[in-house]
Amino acid sequence: MKVNEFIVLEQFIVSRYTMAVLPYFLNSDVYAKVIEEDGEYIIKQTPIDIIKHSCDYYGSSFQGRKEGTKAVIGITHKAPIAIEPANEIYVFPTASPRDSRCVWLSHMHVYRYEPAKYERTIVYFRNGKSISLDVSCKSFINQLYRTAQLRTKLSERMEARERKLQYIFRMQQEKQS
Repeated sequence: MKVNEFIVLEQFIVSRYTMAVLPYFLNSDVYAKVIEEDGEYIIKQTPIDIIKHSCDYYGSSFQGRKEGTKAVIGITHKAPIAIEPANEIYVFPTASPRDSRCVWLSHMHVYRYEPAKYERTIVYFRNGKSISLDVSCKSFINQLYRTAQLRTKLSERMEARERKLQYIFRMQQEKQS
C-alpha cells in the first residue's frame, strides 16, 4: 500500500541506515515516517513504539536502555537510547518520548545543524538530506551532546573490556609456553 507516494509498512526495526523516525499524522491516527539512507517509509506504528520494538529486537527493553543511560551518564529526562551499541545505533528524542510530536534522530547520521526561524532547527544528514524540526537549536545541541557522551562512555567501556580480555589471553598463552 502507498500513502502520498510513500511505501507503508506494518512495523519497522531501526538499523544503521535509519536517520530519523518522525511522527506522521494521518486522519486521527499517529503513525511514523522513517527516513532511511535509501528512502522514506510510513510505518503503522508510533515513533516510540518503533524505538521500543527495536530495543526488544536487539535484546533489551526500552526501559532497560533508559536505565542504562541513567547509570552511564546520569540522564533521565529526554534520555538518549543505545538501541544497539555494538553497531553504533544511538538515537535521541527532540521532546519527551511521551509527546506525540517527538522526533527520534540517529546520532551517527547528523552531519550539521543550524538554527531556523521560530525556534526551529534544520538538521543536515551525512547523505545530504535535511529536515526542519520544531525544536530550538539550544535544545537540539544539548540532546546531540548527551548522545555523544553516552556513545563515548559506552565505547570506552567496551574497549577497556576488550583490552582486559586480550591481556588475560596473552598471560594464559605465556603460561602455557
